[in-house]
Amino acid sequence: MDTLPSKPPAVDGPLITRHLAPVLRESLADTPAVLINGPRQCGKTTLVQQFAGPLSYFTLDDPNLLAAVRQDPMGFARQLDRAIIDEVQRAPELLLALKLVIDQDRRPGRFLLTGSANLMALPRIADSLAGRMALHTLLPLSQSELQNRPNDFLQRAQAQDWALSLPAWRVSPDDMLARVLAGGYPEMRQRPTLARRQAWARAYIRTLVERDVRDVAQIDQWQQLPQLLAVAAAHCGQLLNAAQTGGQLGLNSKTVDKYLGILEKLFLVQRLPAWSRNEAGRLVKTPKLHFLDAGLQASLSRLTPELVFSQRERWGATLETWVHGELRKALSLCTDDWYLSHFRDKDQVEVDFVIESPLRRLIGIEVKASATVNAGDFKGLKKLQSLAGDSFTSGLVLYAGHQALSFGKGLWAVPLAAL
Repeated sequence: MDTLPSKPPAVDGPLITRHLAPVLRESLADTPAVLINGPRQCGKTTLVQQFAGPLSYFTLDDPNLLAAVRQDPMGFARQLDRAIIDEVQRAPELLLALKLVIDQDRRPGRFLLTGSANLMALPRIADSLAGRMALHTLLPLSQSELQNRPNDFLQRAQAQDWALSLPAWRVSPDDMLARVLAGGYPEMRQRPTLARRQAWARAYIRTLVERDVRDVAQIDQWQQLPQLLAVAAAHCGQLLNAAQTGGQLGLNSKTVDKYLGILEKLFLVQRLPAWSRNEAGRLVKTPKLHFLDAGLQASLSRLTPELVFSQRERWGATLETWVHGELRKALSLCTDDWYLSHFRDKDQVEVDFVIESPLRRLIGIEVKASATVNAGDFKGLKKLQSLAGDSFTSGLVLYAGHQALSFGKGLWAVPLAAL
């Protein structure tokens, strides 16, 4: 096979520095292949262009190239010296061919791959990647990237390093609302109005359903995925009830569970497991459902700035999803495995998020849309603190105020803008 590389698409507008870039440079310096996983349109292609100097560029979104690679993956792989390959999930058979090529020449930095599906969740691919590629996840733009500052929230939470006031935390309610509803997808953020962003979101979902879903699963009722996403957006941040969700769509609970798994592989939604001291018990407790981008969730649920003030519960759910996305982005930069979950006991005392370090140290986070905070807002965090004992590092109520305030040992009210 003799295939010519193509040119990466041009970048519109100023280039935003991604926090993953230095991590990728380190991986390319000592690993033959590096794979960047993440949702479509989150900026993967723009990021890999920064490394395109000595690397040829190929995209499997090109139907002719895709057909050729599927026909002869080994022939394509053998002609490559160093290359960027975009959307590699479209031809999973190529991964096995690349593995064989790498085993013959293990020079670092040979291949930089991107995928719009969680390839490690696809059994036929996971074995090909094991031990041979560095794997990183890129999510939509974080607030710290948009503001060109370090993503140091986790470090501050561990050290309880909360200055009493910082200019960056003085964010008006209207500005916070605009940030959350705009989301982190670069193209969606470029749309000037809410109506245009909602139109982009609908087109984005349609593209995923019509093209990418078939790359990760064979399903009969794929036309119902947009409706499932709409229902999921309406119930975001709530305990997942697959039977109830399926009842609204004429699907049984097993089918809902399967379809949600597909949407997870495409980085649209994420099931947030329940925390328990017994790690085996986490697997049987009811998870919550969140989107990975609050702007997409808000668009699918048709949340407008006007509705925010009249339907505070809907705004609270979207704000919680925004925090979820920002936490996932921070955790994706960690070299160690952290565990994100929620807490809820038999008395329905809750904590929105529990972050657990590899050393089993806990940070609890409660989200509050109000600009005021009181001792009662720490009820769930105090319960978690009593259960965790010495493993409890700190508990935070993220709120719409401007100051970090201490509410006792390890307990803080912290501005949402600290994210």
